[in-house]
Amino acid sequence: MFKKILVPIDGSETAWHALNQAIVLGEKFNSELVVVNVIQPYNNAALLAVPFDYATINQGNSELEKIGDQVLSMAKEKLAGYKKGVEYILEVGHPSERVLSVAKKHGCDSIVIGSRGLSGIAEFLLGSVSSKVSQYSTIPVLIVK
Repeated sequence: MFKKILVPIDGSETAWHALNQAIVLGEKFNSELVVVNVIQPYNNAALLAVPFDYATINQGNSELEKIGDQVLSMAKEKLAGYKKGVEYILEVGHPSERVLSVAKKHGCDSIVIGSRGLSGIAEFLLGSVSSKVSQYSTIPVLIVK
């Protein structure tokens, strides 16, 4: 356990706390870290009430990717002195599904995730990403406040 730790980050305060906790665990257990940022693109289902055209949706998705890259760059800065391997991944899709998929695909044996992210009202209505990840994960999940 703790050979490869997945850390989902979204730029929120609790995500950075989770990254800090993953660093502590990783240094103690000589673990590799897999840092993932998941962007959820605009799509037609989410915009049924708003008549955007395809170009506007594409531009919005492009901006989301830039933000995702910036969040990963911030994580790289925080992990500059980390001695074991770190992999950075930008995923597109539903956050909890992508986190679980990345954990499986990359052979992670644990997940360290912040208790609340940036999702706001959607989190209230749909349930939090950390809750879904902990519910459906087949590996241990540490939820950090």
